[in-house]
Amino acid sequence: MKQEIKMEMISRRKALSLLGLGAALGFTLSPALEPLEAEAQEAAAPAAAPAAATGTHGMQRRQGRRTGRHERRHGRQEHRHERRTGEKPAATPPAGTAPAQ
Repeated sequence: MKQEIKMEMISRRKALSLLGLGAALGFTLSPALEPLEAEAQEAAAPAAAPAAATGTHGMQRRQGRRTGRHERRHGRQEHRHERRTGEKPAATPPAGTAPAQ
């Protein structure tokens, strides 16, 4: 019962393909092994509720930029209408709302 063990040299091409397959398998399975983001945040949601009502600093900055952008666009639209027709627009929406398009 004598077994012969054959030592076979592995080429660089085979080594790189095995390494690539291992990396692909690792990337494929890594999300399955970690908890989902929604599950991880679910437990923290009640504690973060007061902060969500006012929004984070970044969210407030973004909302301010959006409001300013909408106001500028609406102002340009009014000026364009006045310039083209010679009359002021009938009604203006309240500040902070998007103009009807």
